[in-house]
Amino acid sequence: MQLAPNRHFASVALWCLLVGWLPAQQVLEISADTTLDPAKTYGAIVIRKSGITLDGNGASLVGAPEGNPKGFKGNGVTLEGVEGVTVKNLRAKGFETGLVARNCKGICVEGCDFSDNFHDPEFGWGESGRRGGIVFDRVSGSTLRKNKANRVWDGCVLLDSDDNKLEGNDFSRTSNTCLKLWTARRNTVKGNNLSYGIRIKPNEVHARDSTSVLIESGSNDNRFLDNDCSHGGDGIFIRVLNGWCSTDNYFEGNDCSHANNNAVECWAPRNTFVRNKANHSSYGFWMGGSDQSRLIDNEASFNGLPSGQHNSPHLPDNGHAGIVFMFGSSTHTLLRGNRCEGNNGAGIALIGDLSSQGKKWRAYHWVIEGNTLQKNRWGIYAKHADWIVAKGNRHQGNTVGDVLLDGDVNHWVESQEPLAMHAQPPVAKLTGPSSVRVGQEAKWTAEASTDPASRPLRLTWDKGDGKPKEAKELRAAFAKPGMQRIGLNVDNGMQTSLAWRDIYVVRDGAELGTEGTPMAWGIEDFQDRKKSGQQTSIARFFDSAEHLVGKTALGVEIKPYAGFRAALSYPKERDARWDMAGKSKISFWLKAINEDVTGWQGGPFVVLHGEGGKQCHIEPKKGRDLMREMDNSEAREGWRLFEIPLAGDERWQVEGEVPAMVTGISLCFDSWGAPALRLWLDGLAVE
Repeated sequence: MQLAPNRHFASVALWCLLVGWLPAQQVLEISADTTLDPAKTYGAIVIRKSGITLDGNGASLVGAPEGNPKGFKGNGVTLEGVEGVTVKNLRAKGFETGLVARNCKGICVEGCDFSDNFHDPEFGWGESGRRGGIVFDRVSGSTLRKNKANRVWDGCVLLDSDDNKLEGNDFSRTSNTCLKLWTARRNTVKGNNLSYGIRIKPNEVHARDSTSVLIESGSNDNRFLDNDCSHGGDGIFIRVLNGWCSTDNYFEGNDCSHANNNAVECWAPRNTFVRNKANHSSYGFWMGGSDQSRLIDNEASFNGLPSGQHNSPHLPDNGHAGIVFMFGSSTHTLLRGNRCEGNNGAGIALIGDLSSQGKKWRAYHWVIEGNTLQKNRWGIYAKHADWIVAKGNRHQGNTVGDVLLDGDVNHWVESQEPLAMHAQPPVAKLTGPSSVRVGQEAKWTAEASTDPASRPLRLTWDKGDGKPKEAKELRAAFAKPGMQRIGLNVDNGMQTSLAWRDIYVVRDGAELGTEGTPMAWGIEDFQDRKKSGQQTSIARFFDSAEHLVGKTALGVEIKPYAGFRAALSYPKERDARWDMAGKSKISFWLKAINEDVTGWQGGPFVVLHGEGGKQCHIEPKKGRDLMREMDNSEAREGWRLFEIPLAGDERWQVEGEVPAMVTGISLCFDSWGAPALRLWLDGLAVE
């Protein structure tokens, strides 16, 4: 279908514009292959037909012809529930969002310009919706190629969108993010301009959390290759506000330099960074709560300089770092072949928990190997750290010292012998169980580990007791339920590789409602902690094969969720008769996903129901949010054990007497927002 120009309409529109009035353009619905007329200006377009092509042919879609961009409304192009659609060669401006695709598959958007839509450089801290250039909402197997979206809030958003390709796009110069991923998986982002994602006023310090790339909430297994992510608030920011980690992402060849804050900021585990640039920022790599990370052959130089960006100096003497792991745990970490030059502080810094002086967590089980560390204050700075292998690092011209062990550093193994050129590291593989019973001896081996040159391997194990030792295998039993870390180093005489296994130690026993009884559970909404409100939340209870104790766990999906305290009660009829004589605690394993950006609102909260309507409430003490406070950072994405004393302690407070005969139990959860909540419960018991 060819759309011819309407000269009469164009002249009338011009007259209306001159006198300050222009009627809203009608929405054009496209249901067949269409080529627009470049001489004509269009309004919004909606596509609801699969398998067609919209060729803009250079034409423009205009929402508001002028005005404040933060007041723009509507979408330029909307695709709803279609497959195999191509949109190309058009421009859409003056809208809230240039293009929105929902529930689509296999679409291609190419050669389009979605600049000058919603834009708010004056917005403060916080969230302001997903809008601006392109928004993909539940879109899969699709391509964005050679598009533009400049001077917008978000250049491109991938929401619940998987297996897409973004190639050669220019989503630069935005007021919030150039690219934002939220529950977006297995996407490939290659060769894009994602620079200048920044919102900052003159003389402002922190750029209000704006960033070139923002990744959060279960955005896993994505690949970022050869992108320009420079000059942002941050370059790449992997954020975990709600506790839902984004893991197993791979970053190679990206330039994240000249960030106002951190070239790369990561708070999630198991991400890999190879040959990226993280220079001339306040910090090169800021890694916290980023266990099991891999940093290989990156540049992290000239950060924190007085003449450049130097926000948030946290190392001694107002120092910064090229690579720092701080204010969050760092276990099983590999740094190999990185270049850290001229940083105003440390080249590499690894720091355990400062507030508890390393008692809560430590920088644990590291290999720092073959890095170039020159002209920093210190080559390596370590504090509250344990089991660190530092081999073949090249130190030169560090002004204060090559290595500063600043207290509470144990099992530091250092060798200055240079690594052989072109030598390849061994491949470390650990096999053995991920779950064992209390007191049960189990075995873990490294039999599958190999060396590329068939050199003999030396194995060193640690079972979490801080006593690494050489052995062919590890045999261990654990006396208490909970999580344990096992670490392995594989050394071929030149280089060292590491592996690990997180072990859940469980206690068998009778379960209350978490083994094969999903139909006996119910849900209630509470507007406050005791008063039931209008019942809006609906829960689906089911047997889950993802379990620790017995044969199944209790799976729970709360959808819709009213946003109040949701009480999950067993049995829902409150007709149990549990004799509490001699009982001292309630215990259960919990795994949870809360999609709300701000996460949980305290909890968990426990109610014991007794005869005659009596209740006993056990809750975290005021100021304690035990859904966020975790003994191990791994619990953010795995299981965690709650053991709640019936008499209370320094973390738990009890209101009301524990009934002598309990008729039911409610486990209550509360989020700041109202997304669907997903929970898994296992091993519920009164002990």
